[in-house]
Amino acid sequence: MRDFSNDHSALALNTASLGHNLDGHGAGWPPERVIDACAERGFGSIVFWRREIGARAVEIGERARAAGLAVAGLCRTPYVVGSEATDRQVVIDSAKAAIDMAASLGAAVLTIVVGGVHPGSKGTAESLDIVTDRLGEIVTYAAERGVKLALEPLNPVYAGNRSCLTTVRDALDICDAIGAPNLGIAVDVYHVWWDNDLDTQLKRAGAGRIFGYHLCDWLADTHDVLLDRGMMGDGVADLRAIRKSVEGAGYAGPCEVEIFSAQNWWKRDPGEVLDVMVERFRTLC
Repeated sequence: MRDFSNDHSALALNTASLGHNLDGHGAGWPPERVIDACAERGFGSIVFWRREIGARAVEIGERARAAGLAVAGLCRTPYVVGSEATDRQVVIDSAKAAIDMAASLGAAVLTIVVGGVHPGSKGTAESLDIVTDRLGEIVTYAAERGVKLALEPLNPVYAGNRSCLTTVRDALDICDAIGAPNLGIAVDVYHVWWDNDLDTQLKRAGAGRIFGYHLCDWLADTHDVLLDRGMMGDGVADLRAIRKSVEGAGYAGPCEVEIFSAQNWWKRDPGEVLDVMVERFRTLC
């Protein structure tokens, strides 16, 4: 495992950790101020959300790189399945627009949260088949634009309305079915900490298909499964063991902190939040 105790350049901020991806939350810092604050603290990378980029993708990407930060990723495509994704062509066109934004931003990876169970179906099998079918067209366009796509399985509590894709195993099955080198997975502690099959599946993935690693923690007494994530060290996830598996599979990229915390971290000064991230990353992750 990499030693971060004296070098946290592998640390990346997902800007959602400051509350900027939801209206009415966070301190409202513009991207430029977030970039400067991360650079001052020695972060190596940053990950943005589409809503804060708007029509400024090229400008913001250049601003980040000028400050010494790599743009590790962009969150996320619109859903590709589920009640918000019933029109196949609209889904394809929306995904292509997100890919264009990622390419203009210079983001290494565009994350995919697939969406929930498709209308008229039960369980997840049929919905996952729809995901596979639609991604088969989307990945080709992404490859032409030089963008990697990372399927992010979510915790099973979200299966109904946010992600019928709930395990790394199923994500890799989709990758196998499509067989595109620019399609891989993102491993988020919040969503996989419970999965006793994780180490086996990460070995199956190998370095070539792990495109991202996301840090946070699962609070034992979670009050809101969407907006009550813990800072690293405050919960029950075995952070060191998960990273050992991720890096044992060959991943050596950024470690991206992504914390949705409406009643705690989003209410704090962003500078304090960033400082705590650095300290926890260097000592606990």
